[in-house]
Amino acid sequence: MDKNTFTGLFLIMIIMAVGVFLMKPSEADLKQEQLNVHRDSIKKGLVKAPAAAKADTATKTAAVDSAVLKSPFGAATVGTQQFVTLENADVRLKLSTKGGRVYSAELKNYLTYTKKPLILFDGDNNAFGLNFRAGDKNINTNDLYFTPSTTALKVAGQDSSSVTMRLSYSPTQYIDYIYSLKGTGFKVGLTIRSTGLDQVVANSNAYNLNWTASLNKQEKDLKQERQYSTVYFKNTEGDVDYLAETKDDQKAISDKKLQWVAFKQHFFSNVLISKDGIAKSDLAVVTDVNDTTDVKQMKANLQLNRDASGAIPLEFYFGPNQFNTLKAQGYDLQKIINLGWGPLKYINQFAVLPVFNFLKQFNWNYGLIILALTVLLKLVLSPLTYKSYLSMAKMRVIKPEMDEIKAKVGEDNPTLLQQEYLKLYKKAGVNPLGGCLPLLLQMPIVIAFFRFFPSLFELRGQNFLWMHDLSTYDDVIKFSTTIPIIGNHISAMCLLMTISTLIYTYFNNQISGATGQMKYIGYITPFIFFATLNSYPAGLNYYYFLANMFTFLQQYLIKFMVDDKKIHAQIQENKKKPEDPKKKKTGFSARLEEMMRQQQQVQAKKGK
Repeated sequence: MDKNTFTGLFLIMIIMAVGVFLMKPSEADLKQEQLNVHRDSIKKGLVKAPAAAKADTATKTAAVDSAVLKSPFGAATVGTQQFVTLENADVRLKLSTKGGRVYSAELKNYLTYTKKPLILFDGDNNAFGLNFRAGDKNINTNDLYFTPSTTALKVAGQDSSSVTMRLSYSPTQYIDYIYSLKGTGFKVGLTIRSTGLDQVVANSNAYNLNWTASLNKQEKDLKQERQYSTVYFKNTEGDVDYLAETKDDQKAISDKKLQWVAFKQHFFSNVLISKDGIAKSDLAVVTDVNDTTDVKQMKANLQLNRDASGAIPLEFYFGPNQFNTLKAQGYDLQKIINLGWGPLKYINQFAVLPVFNFLKQFNWNYGLIILALTVLLKLVLSPLTYKSYLSMAKMRVIKPEMDEIKAKVGEDNPTLLQQEYLKLYKKAGVNPLGGCLPLLLQMPIVIAFFRFFPSLFELRGQNFLWMHDLSTYDDVIKFSTTIPIIGNHISAMCLLMTISTLIYTYFNNQISGATGQMKYIGYITPFIFFATLNSYPAGLNYYYFLANMFTFLQQYLIKFMVDDKKIHAQIQENKKKPEDPKKKKTGFSARLEEMMRQQQQVQAKKGK
């Protein structure tokens, strides 16, 4: 490095050092900058202002942010998030001064599957705020600070009380959220009342409400919990509908008023009820498959109109999806529970559920209640079971004669073979579908239970034998990795149900005399059931297992009542009776004969 270069670099370093010294902020400037950062943190709710300095901080903030404070609801943009506890014997709510909303909802008498307090939702991922325009500014009350009328409220016995969260525009102009609660119950009243804001708020008779909630995981199986969770809604005409349960979905409703909107989980719900109806609604449900703590995110944008007194009367329901409890709330809230479609819903609601409630009053273990329910059901269906067994016995008795016909006619002409079979059926007085029809009549009940048990709140947390919770699967056998179709476990009760179904299929084939492909198709079905029901509630698999066991018992008893020799003798007597030419052919036999005749004509034309 030469002398000139060295001299130049030295001068540059001196200039930089002098510049840094001269531009260094004063101590007063540093303190002011720290104060500005702290104020911004307070506004965003990230930092709480010290109690002793609240008044001083508010004064300085007002001086610094005078332009903000002069804007509509500007004073409410500054504050500290505090919580007001509102509780009775059943629920404990935390109301936040930020937004004046329900920050968290806890059901005091229930626990999660992991035995922790059951909190339906909590945290800043949830919102409940009015959106409107004031002056030239869009307002979202979820971001503004309310003033509570008290710091805590506990209601007991026959008492009822309320707490007011106030959002002030001026001393005489404000919006009140009035929360009311009785000593017991899951309902929370909410009256939204605006005072003196008609000249401030654009279209002050209608407010848009944005309600969103990320529902916390409560149960053992997140996949199953998501399967039964979605947004339900009922219009003022009494119709109840819901968004898709197995995928993301959304729906805008403007042609009908809604009575209520429910963020429904598997066994618990958050319901917002509007006494005057919700004018317009935009509903959505979203699943974050990577989140293992939230079930689903549910959203509702609602248009609420004020009544003649200037208020918007609402109610919340934070509680269990128990049929009788929901029904007691009114507004048809029990329709949140999906008991199946079409006739299945009526079977569950008007037949199965009343019997279950009757048995429940004896205070038995729920495993015993399911046992009693199965016995009663099998007794009611025993005539159909007997008829089915008798019909299969007749088919088994005439099978040798059917084999003779098959050997005589051959398999090259299936139409002629079926005609000869039909003649034999007519002479013997046997209905080939007689064994299937009784089983088909029982199928709606079997399918109805497929929806009934997974929706039955009463089974939640109830143990029986090795099953710790009848509302979910019993993972007696666990795997360290996930196996395709089966998953990471084997349910012992599902395994027992599958084995009993295989045994039932074997004995059923012996009774019916099934041969060929029909003999082996029945053995495939139990394995399909196993793959499907392995992650279903243990209570459902327990019922199917019991149903198989009692079917064995019924068939064993019926076997003593049905004598194959007597059936064969009766069939031979029937075959000797001459056919009455005047007797009109009706039903299955007539349709089958006509079909055979048409097929024979078609084949005859092809032969020509």
